[in-house]
Amino acid sequence: MNSFSTFSFLLLLVLPLLASCHEKQVYIAYFGEHNGERALHEIEENHHSYLLSVIENDEEAKSSLIYSYKHSINGFAALLTPHQASKLSEMEEVVSVYKSEPRKYSLHTTRSWEFSGLEESVAPNSLKKDDLLLKAKYGKNVIIGVLDSGIWPESKSFSDEGIGPIPKSWKGICQSGDAFNSSNCNEKIIGARYYIKGYEQYYGPLNRTLDYRSPRDKDGHGTHTSSTAGGKNVPNVSAIGGFASGTASGGAPLARLAIYKVCWAIPKVGKEDGNTCFDEDMLAALDDAIADGVDVISISIGTKEPQPFDQDSIAIGALHAMKKNIVVSCSAGNSGPTPSTLSNTAPWIITVGASSVDRTFLSPVVLGNGKKYMGQTVTPYKLKKKMYPLVYAEEVINSNVTKDLAGQCLPGSLSPEKAKGKIVICLRGNGTRVGKGGEVKRAGGIGYILGNSKANGAELAADAHLLPATAVDYKSAVQILNYIKSTKAPMAYIVPGKTVLHTKPAPYMASFTSRGPSAVAPDILKPDITAPGLNILAAWSGGSSPTKLDIDNRVVEYNIISGTSMSCPHVGGAVALLKAIHPTWSSAAIRSALITSAGLQNNVGEQITDASGKPADPFQFGGGHFRPSKAADPGLVYDASYQDYLLFLCASGVEDLDKSFKCPKKSHSPRDLNYPSLAIPSLNGTVTVSRRLTNVGVPKSVYFASAKPPLGFSIEISPSILSFKHVGSKRTFTITVKAQSDMMGSIPRDQYVFGSYSWNDGIHNVRSPIAVKLA
Repeated sequence: MNSFSTFSFLLLLVLPLLASCHEKQVYIAYFGEHNGERALHEIEENHHSYLLSVIENDEEAKSSLIYSYKHSINGFAALLTPHQASKLSEMEEVVSVYKSEPRKYSLHTTRSWEFSGLEESVAPNSLKKDDLLLKAKYGKNVIIGVLDSGIWPESKSFSDEGIGPIPKSWKGICQSGDAFNSSNCNEKIIGARYYIKGYEQYYGPLNRTLDYRSPRDKDGHGTHTSSTAGGKNVPNVSAIGGFASGTASGGAPLARLAIYKVCWAIPKVGKEDGNTCFDEDMLAALDDAIADGVDVISISIGTKEPQPFDQDSIAIGALHAMKKNIVVSCSAGNSGPTPSTLSNTAPWIITVGASSVDRTFLSPVVLGNGKKYMGQTVTPYKLKKKMYPLVYAEEVINSNVTKDLAGQCLPGSLSPEKAKGKIVICLRGNGTRVGKGGEVKRAGGIGYILGNSKANGAELAADAHLLPATAVDYKSAVQILNYIKSTKAPMAYIVPGKTVLHTKPAPYMASFTSRGPSAVAPDILKPDITAPGLNILAAWSGGSSPTKLDIDNRVVEYNIISGTSMSCPHVGGAVALLKAIHPTWSSAAIRSALITSAGLQNNVGEQITDASGKPADPFQFGGGHFRPSKAADPGLVYDASYQDYLLFLCASGVEDLDKSFKCPKKSHSPRDLNYPSLAIPSLNGTVTVSRRLTNVGVPKSVYFASAKPPLGFSIEISPSILSFKHVGSKRTFTITVKAQSDMMGSIPRDQYVFGSYSWNDGIHNVRSPIAVKLA
């Protein structure tokens, strides 16, 4: 080989390496808190100087800067090579440098707030009708910040009639953009901003046929969550077809809303598959929300790949919010029933799972043999009352569909020649529920049955399908398929749907709700609580159809959807009410009040179950189903300060999240955090932890301890009696958990077992869940 050939060969080897070194991506550099009062331009100049130290060219350094976080959060987002990011991370002042990742969020109400005890005495021991709302003045002047896909300001849920002037504490703005200007804000929507720099850096300029380059919501998700948390009372509303009719109301109907649009349509992907939200955009929104003066932040956004706390933009932003006494409510995620799939597990966040309400939309399937299987739907379309040919999707597919996808009704999979005029049953799995129905309609099917997979069990999502349709549970789906296989000419009829209230049992846990234990912090029991997230009605965008499918041209004002995205703003609304009643309570006190007052029983007086009817556990519901009325008077709270959370981070191996705080030389355990629950992921012998209670109830009170130990373990609480002389009194106690030697052989070493302990004064029951696993 001559020298030229050798050089060429080496060049071919080196070029890819050089390209990877110089390939620029968005990185976030986090410095912690700002030191003292500095002008915003000085902070930005300081960030620029850091960039110059790794980029050197002044113009290139300026152009690389995407965001300068300069209010509460100190840091910036910039376009860097991996090498430049690595050099930056080595600097002493820098807490962390991490690469931006797009986060796809998971995908209010005429019933869920009633069921939670705000409108009537449905929940056990709830206050009488309207007591909490009246006491909280319906959340008047509390400001709820919502990070989501924007808002549809014309919805009646956002009318400012009778609300009054904007609070003087508000410092935010109403940002103009596509189809949105200052007139779209009012005394209800007091602020609106949008954040798109990270999105456009990744995808290029926004396709404005897909989304509005403004706070306006073309998706529907953000409008839905905003109205769930703080929508006005709107009488005589319903979903398409008249389902779920009644008065729509947010949890805090007189609260103010501040909108932060951080989630956007994904190019070349249908809206039904969700939006995407970038770390740097969310961090900028959180920085602004804290400076704007919000009291509560609701974030229905998460990821399937949880990050360490010092590389998690939501966790970082929420920590700064907590320091300003802002309560942050986040969705747990929709990756259930798989264990350890939670998002947003930082202990300074309240993490919310999803459960049902006592309302269903019944639409049975009647087979040719006379058997009836109950289903649910909110489609407005009806079949003529007669029997129709029934087929399994696998029987009417095109020849190019693989066997493993044959029953899925994916786009283009069905043969019009075979499916025309028939009711087609499709199975859940790949693709969207509404998209499968869209495929049946495309192929000329007359009706559609959606059969649950085994993982979905008995949980039924009610969708506004494009043709007569219903969804059935797993057992029913199996029996319908058996009928088809055993019958020469199978026939069926789908009965039109109707709204049914007071169904039992309720609540039960949604199968999609993400489960604990936390993959990032197993010593903290998560989620914290559950709230309504299955088939929830709330306001919707006029720029989106009820199904979000391109082939769906329908426009609705209110829509029914499901997800922990729906349960999160329920807790956000409840927090706004508690903030109005207890304005001096800390963020931790409010979260504690909600967790320890939550309920464990359904409306038939039994333990909350999962979608299959089996008993659910704290890795699904945390403390239990939220009861805002009980949380207003919890008796005792587990309080925690900013420093407590820094000590927790030190114990978790994150030592520099705040450079001004030095971790103690003596190591602690993360479970020593004063948290209203207890998780022990690896018990070897005996574990003792301490907790501190603050009296927020009766001035002179005495509380007695009790415990329900996990199977095979003993629990000792010392002291077992606590006396409080006045409101604000604090008392410390210890909890000792020990494996019982005579039970060691029966305790599974690879599984958690659950229990609880409580403090009771005859009026209040302050309950904390426990999760334990042997080493």
